[in-house]
Amino acid sequence: MEKTNACRILEKLKISFDVIEYPVDPEHLDARHVADALGQDIKGVFKTLVLQGDKNGYFVCVIQGDEEVDLKKAAKISGNKKAAMIQMKELLPLTGYIRGGCTAIGMKKNFPVFLDQNALSQEKIYISAGKRGMQIVLKPLDYISVTNAQTGDLIKEEINDHE
Repeated sequence: MEKTNACRILEKLKISFDVIEYPVDPEHLDARHVADALGQDIKGVFKTLVLQGDKNGYFVCVIQGDEEVDLKKAAKISGNKKAAMIQMKELLPLTGYIRGGCTAIGMKKNFPVFLDQNALSQEKIYISAGKRGMQIVLKPLDYISVTNAQTGDLIKEEINDHE
């Protein structure tokens, strides 16, 4: 198994983790497909999203794979008034990673990282190892330690028209 930059960083910091490989389908790079390929609950598989704020520049949000980031909450937690997802063409030059293989561990620059608070209810979380077809499994507090992440509510609430 090839080691990714993220794996080398975790090893150097002596953080316990596992790496799991899975078959990649270039047509389905979403977290639901990853969870299915791993035989894991989607609530434990986290996706890494890169955003840009209007005041503080780029930052990273890490949320459960079946959720959607709330841009207003993301802006607020990152000290911005507004935030938007970056364009896909910006991802590789900005982070060094491609879609389906992006992780906050080992990006070209250390952007601020915000981990959704739901991660804290998981014993372990699955995050990209920095390459399509590889996931790192580690404790949420270890992920927070290595990325210097802040936790908070980042999830878009479902709108219920029946209330």
